[in-house]
Amino acid sequence: MSGRLILGIESSCDDTAAALVTESGEVLASVIAAQEEVHNAFGGVYPEFASRAHVVSVIPTIEKVMADAGATPADLAAIGVTRGPGLIGSLLVGLNTAAGLGVGWNVPVIGVNHLRGHLRSADLEQARVKYPAIILLVSGGHSILARMTGPGEIAMLGTTRDDSVGEAFDKVGRMLGLPFPAGPAMDRLAAQGQPLFKFPRPMINEGLEFSFSGLKSSVARHMEKHPDARLEDVAASFVAACLDVLEAKCRLALTEHPSTALVVVGGVSASPPLRARMAAMCEGLGVELCLPPLRWSTDNAAMIALAAWDYLRAGLYPPAVPQVRLPITQY
Repeated sequence: MSGRLILGIESSCDDTAAALVTESGEVLASVIAAQEEVHNAFGGVYPEFASRAHVVSVIPTIEKVMADAGATPADLAAIGVTRGPGLIGSLLVGLNTAAGLGVGWNVPVIGVNHLRGHLRSADLEQARVKYPAIILLVSGGHSILARMTGPGEIAMLGTTRDDSVGEAFDKVGRMLGLPFPAGPAMDRLAAQGQPLFKFPRPMINEGLEFSFSGLKSSVARHMEKHPDARLEDVAASFVAACLDVLEAKCRLALTEHPSTALVVVGGVSASPPLRARMAAMCEGLGVELCLPPLRWSTDNAAMIALAAWDYLRAGLYPPAVPQVRLPITQY
């Protein structure tokens, strides 16, 4: 097993994660130290508290993942660590830790684009992605449409002009009194309601760009005017609006850029109604739907490690320095 594993380290936002992954995508061990309890009182991620929690968790998390896999530094081909995009303080914890371990263990360190990690999450444990593919990356920080003609060959098609869909979920969830992160709770609440309220579908017929700020504001105005509105119906109406927009954009992308598959990744890809909606659309269009296993949909270090294998094969060693903004098209 010598040199046949990559240690992935992920600390871009509010979860400290480490994983050991083979070149084929087999995950030998994965550990995530979550921070929901730290941030729930704020209804979102508090950056300073996030970086402090990373400092406490990062070394124990790495030690546990190495122990779980029975691995030693001699087993590592490289360390892959998220260099961006993300919160500067959170990124620095993971990057500095990786740099120190790289020196101490005499192992190369690769700074990985977090978004590239999400793209690779669909191939963890089993190769799923067929090319060419349309990519929908939806998370708390991003709403992105892109096209891939092969691993690493990415063309940007559209992104959000304001809030991401995941951010809109969290902000509307706060209005409805849901815990952070609001996505899972929102889906559960929406399943108990009916989409009775006609919230707007921003930019639904305007190309491949997204906008969710207006939808969020519309929900806020509705709650002000109708404080007794049934929360289950508000949630169902909001989720329906989001799904209508996401489906319309993906359908247009597949029409304008014919592809074999649609790959849906990012934290929001764990949403059951989104998965069901995309499955129905792809079946109708004769396109293969590629989804990561649920456990790899949200931020994790296994996807960072698998992406680092791509870098290693290409002979790319981006430095372990933070980049708060980093486009998906850049290694």
